[in-house]
Amino acid sequence: QVQLVESGGGLVQAGGSLRLSCAASGRTFSSYAMGWFRQAPGKEREFVAAIRRRGDGTYSADSVKGRFTISRDNAKSTVYLQMNSLKPEDTALYYCAASAASLGSIPIRSSNYGYWGQGTQVTVSS
Repeated sequence: QVQLVESGGGLVQAGGSLRLSCAASGRTFSSYAMGWFRQAPGKEREFVAAIRRRGDGTYSADSVKGRFTISRDNAKSTVYLQMNSLKPEDTALYYCAASAASLGSIPIRSSNYGYWGQGTQVTVSS
């Protein structure tokens, strides 16, 4: 089992940047592929980005490609989401999640993830 705690959210103007962090504790961090999801008010939760267990492969949603970068530091049991060129439509509650995926997998469905953090709010003003 793994526990996840997100941080780094906040209020930022359009065009600005934020870096989200998700610290994991419990079972060996490198046993999990990691993902970021977000949910805006009145909308369904959506996939943002995911990274393989060893960090040697990533995948991002089209809506954030070229602006957001997911990375991980297995020595620190932490996954990051660097968000640049933020837009008002990026406003949402951002969640990190852990998936007991195979070594080469990059899960993109929320159903693939068994562990979730509590979320951190990102608000982008226009």
